[in-house]
Amino acid sequence: MKVLITGADGQLGCSLRCEFDKDPELETVYTDVSTLDVTDPVAVDRFMTDGRFDLVVNCAAYTAVDQAESDELKAAALNTNAVGHLARAAARTRTRVIHISTDYVFSGQGYRPYTEKDEPYPTSIYGRTKLEGEALLTSFCPDSVIIRTAWLYSEFGSNFVKTMLRQAKEKKDVKVVSDQIGTPTYAGDLAKAIHLIAKSSAWKPGIYHFSNEGAASWYDFAKAIFELAGKSTEVMPVSTAEYPTRAKRPSYSVLSKNKIKKTYSLTIPYWRDSLRDCVKALDTDA
Repeated sequence: MKVLITGADGQLGCSLRCEFDKDPELETVYTDVSTLDVTDPVAVDRFMTDGRFDLVVNCAAYTAVDQAESDELKAAALNTNAVGHLARAAARTRTRVIHISTDYVFSGQGYRPYTEKDEPYPTSIYGRTKLEGEALLTSFCPDSVIIRTAWLYSEFGSNFVKTMLRQAKEKKDVKVVSDQIGTPTYAGDLAKAIHLIAKSSAWKPGIYHFSNEGAASWYDFAKAIFELAGKSTEVMPVSTAEYPTRAKRPSYSVLSKNKIKKTYSLTIPYWRDSLRDCVKALDTDA
């Protein structure tokens, strides 16, 4: 199987590289903006035609959530238009697509884990452009898998875990929001799930949710990071109102994983267990 991974220099792309490179049955091509500008429809069409891929995993995205509020054109170029370019090329070349989306497509005003049947209602430009990308992919290339995820972290790139560990070296205490509830998701676990779906003989297109099991606030997440890393940094809870941001964050964005677990027979680790593995890996790298 020949696989194209876009956005391969991001944290999920790097995690996919670690996962896919272990599989001798896969021929994987990794691209980022320097090798394939997914916002260029001509370049995308040519690359897909020449590559003759069996599968595209699209990790390319504009993820600067707050910056997107004042940079809508760039956010739409990557999160919406680029997905359309890939979808059209994939449909023409009969290439399957796995596309990564986000919990920000929901309003975050719910009270139970969001299922794939729940009506999206994004409250930020980031969330809206990601939802519009989903719609383009479904329209032009319905034989695709869309995976919505949340609170992604890993050993790679910039993320909440690495920010907290850096702050532990600089500060005795940190303030962290305690009234936003979701689930931390280890990119390594998501990469394993994508690998399993890519190799599955039971390809079933549609929208799926994936995060680690359990639920936590950002405050809980920070406390666990310091505990598992053996840091004495004190975490002080604050409300969203006390920590304003340009983009509105979902107050509750726990995702139901029942569909993806049942369809692809996945076992998903609890968030603290995966966090322990990541913190250990980061400590080994230090």
